Amino acid sequence: MSVNDEGLILILLWCVNLTWLKLRGCREITEAGMAAVGKNCKALKKLSCALCVFGIKEINVVISRCQGSEELSVKRLRGAHDGEEVVGSGTTSVTSVCLKEIVNGQSFVPLMIGSKRLRSLKIGNLHTALVDVHLEKIQVSNVGLVDLSKCLSLDTLHIVKIAECSNVGLNLVAKNCRMLRKLHVDGWRTNRIGDDGLIFVAKHCINLQELALIGIYPTSSSLEAIASKCKALEGLALCGLNTIGDAEIECVANKCVALKKLCIKGCPISNVGIEALTSGCPNLIKFKVRRCRKVTSMVVEWVRKHRESLAFNFDNSDYEALNASQIDHDHAANDVIHFTEKMRRWLLQQKHQMVTMDWQC
Repeated sequence: MSVNDEGLILILLWCVNLTWLKLRGCREITEAGMAAVGKNCKALKKLSCALCVFGIKEINVVISRCQGSEELSVKRLRGAHDGEEVVGSGTTSVTSVCLKEIVNGQSFVPLMIGSKRLRSLKIGNLHTALVDVHLEKIQVSNVGLVDLSKCLSLDTLHIVKIAECSNVGLNLVAKNCRMLRKLHVDGWRTNRIGDDGLIFVAKHCINLQELALIGIYPTSSSLEAIASKCKALEGLALCGLNTIGDAEIECVANKCVALKKLCIKGCPISNVGIEALTSGCPNLIKFKVRRCRKVTSMVVEWVRKHRESLAFNFDNSDYEALNASQIDHDHAANDVIHFTEKMRRWLLQQKHQMVTMDWQC
């Protein structure tokens, strides 16, 4: 709140070689400040705006004047209104666009159409050369996935918490985008993406190497199909899947011979499933187990004894301290395959204490 147009202009006058500008919650910056960015930051490569009050007009000023702009990230832009568009002129250098929680995301369509070098997109109109697409908490339906299926070179796809996407759209993407290597699906427990879509992935995307499934309800049918047909699968994350138990895990252990990294969180597996994975998956080097309440600490010694070289990380401390009914799996975010984890807790002092966890595979 302490940075207004005048303060931003002073920064721009002194930092003449600025290449990266990130504005977050800067509610005092208006059209005048953004016009100064376009005028003074000719070397600008990256622009990131979040929780700002200006709109499409101000984004246009920067994009149209900074001819070398390569990356644009916009989140919760409060001034984006119907009828306004980000122009496509002067954007031939743009290679990455990220839009999150934008009500009128269609305003950015001309930008993406005009960006012929666009390679990474997190929402918007699509080019067939796109290889990396992230869709997260946005108003995209199966119609959007139909367009996405035209990107025959698609390598990485994230579908995260989008209520209107279902098996229908995923089936078409899997059928056409056969070069897909990385797939991340967070179904938000809507039960619209499940066995049918995953079986299509197994059938058509045989080169799949990394798969993350969060908040959906797959059964042994789809998991067995993936384990049997995706022979190159090296990374697997199963998070908050109430339908995945020891039988399904044993299938993974027996058939995923190329698997190197595995993360299991909040699934109803027991020590039996852990022992099966340790006995199978000959190439497994990293294995993480979190918040699986049926798994006990006794399994740690068993794994160490039978698989000394395996990097096994086990943590059930939350279930030891809290009743399982108090836990609400609220968020499972990007970068699942690298298995980094962040956790935040909010304790609300009410009649019944609720713990909300924000976790990342």
